[in-house]
Amino acid sequence: MVWSGQLIRSEDDIREGVEALKKCCKFARKMHRVTGDPPLRRRNGGFKGLARIVVGQQLSIASADAIWKRLEAEVKPFSSRQLAGFKDEELKVLGLSGSKIRTLRAIAEATENKELSFRKLASAHEDVVMDDLVAIKGIGPWTANIYTMFCLGRADSWAAGDLALQYATQDLMALAEKPSADELEDIADRWRPWRGVAARMLWSYYRKVRNLKQGSPV
Repeated sequence: MVWSGQLIRSEDDIREGVEALKKCCKFARKMHRVTGDPPLRRRNGGFKGLARIVVGQQLSIASADAIWKRLEAEVKPFSSRQLAGFKDEELKVLGLSGSKIRTLRAIAEATENKELSFRKLASAHEDVVMDDLVAIKGIGPWTANIYTMFCLGRADSWAAGDLALQYATQDLMALAEKPSADELEDIADRWRPWRGVAARMLWSYYRKVRNLKQGSPV
């Protein structure tokens, strides 16, 4: 199945999505009054792009950036084959946990064995992207969603399991409780086909409302 749909490539695409959301949703208008246009947040895809997301899982952006800089400085060129040549002890010294090392090795192995094709993912239907990525040990739906959103630039990508998005939605809509992933999936239907822009707005809103320095996963 080949995917065809809106891509987010530039700030102009972000602005187009923001305007579309504001026209159809009062909550989008409320967010925009607080945050303005959200940042683009596009990253290169491929092995390096996916590895960067894995490194940043469950860490502050400052910590993730520091570990990534050390890793990128050591693994040159940054490729699946090059990474495979490093011992676990060498990677742990750079700040990677054992679970992240295992995930990166699984991605590298799948890439080298042609079980994972980043070229295929670039044009594949969303369901195919998700299936191919979560088939790799250590990659869950959140990681796959974030890759689709920031590396592939799919305008309607969404990450219902993201805690910051859940808390931001609770704040935005004055909900008594944080919505579950399933509940957030239903709520986000109103933001189609620009859920990827809505997510960026929510992360910015979360950071502003909760007075945080960071509010986005990458």
